[in-house]
Amino acid sequence: MKNRREFLKLTAAALPAALALPSLCLGEEPAKVPAYLRGYEKLYAANPRAAALQWFREAKFGLFMHYGLYSQLKRGEWVQFHEKIPVAEYAKLKGTFNAGKFDADFITDVALAAKMRYVNLTTRHHDSFCLFDTKQTDFNSVNSPARRDLVAELAEACRRKGLGLCLYYSHGRDWRHPHAPNNDEWGGNARPNYHPPEPAYAYGAEHQLQKYLDFLTAQVTELLTNYGPVAAIWLDGIAVPLSGDQARFKCQELYDLIHRLQPQVLFSYKQGLLGTEDFFAPEMRAVKEPGTKPMEICDTMQKGGWGYHEKARHLSAAEVRAKLDSAHLAGANLLLNTGPLPDGSLHPDDVAALRQAGQRTP
Repeated sequence: MKNRREFLKLTAAALPAALALPSLCLGEEPAKVPAYLRGYEKLYAANPRAAALQWFREAKFGLFMHYGLYSQLKRGEWVQFHEKIPVAEYAKLKGTFNAGKFDADFITDVALAAKMRYVNLTTRHHDSFCLFDTKQTDFNSVNSPARRDLVAELAEACRRKGLGLCLYYSHGRDWRHPHAPNNDEWGGNARPNYHPPEPAYAYGAEHQLQKYLDFLTAQVTELLTNYGPVAAIWLDGIAVPLSGDQARFKCQELYDLIHRLQPQVLFSYKQGLLGTEDFFAPEMRAVKEPGTKPMEICDTMQKGGWGYHEKARHLSAAEVRAKLDSAHLAGANLLLNTGPLPDGSLHPDDVAALRQAGQRTP
């Protein structure tokens, strides 16, 4: 009797652990497939990246969003650069950033209504303000009046609705970090041309590009560690490394890290920097020789810019459809941008056009 009681105790203790065993023990897939890759389970089990590439080729249409501190000024995402707003002055915008109407559920519903299959958000644009909870800087939305991690909110909504989460990250440019690429070494448009020189920047022998590379590597690691499965990392600022010794950016090391952190994640660097990117993402028009790699043409619903500009004209539903048809004829996806208003809401003209375009999309 004693032995039987001991057996029952051991069995009861072992049951929770048995239930927690990998699904392979229950005859299911050994690895959990990301929500956006449902339908690609067999290919994912054999090769996660191949499954992601096949998904991407078939996705066709995605929503891009440029949102940040610049949205409050209503003059586009390059306003700090063009108007040479000093770093300390620009940083004051963090104190009024509340994102009160940024609604990830609404955004993803609009994307689905347009028959889009993925969403891409600017996690950190050239101004260096981050829309996620990062330990690398306090210049982020969590430390603003918003007190919100917008990337986390969007990631959760995408996961629930089976949309791919793509994350824009400014690689070649940073207008705040002291050791980011400077104009002396990397051409005239790496940073604003401040006169007198911007006191927040490191100059001459004090400037160490490696410190900036360590910063961005740590942030990309956070994005691929803290937000669940990511469909793509979308790098920007390619003109800067192309203007100098691009080997100093150690991009292949970053690419290898991305694939180690999430085997299915794809990455691009606009029209391609090293040629080892997973897909091309040129602006406005197709690259001439995409070869065998997928291509995504990025374009915007707001004429003349990506971040919200209060005086810009917005595309109609017919124009959205024409851009989608043009991209498909080129064998490419279309990543179509909207610039949310200062409060984080989507422009009503863009919402209407996307919904109407979706009604006519087969």
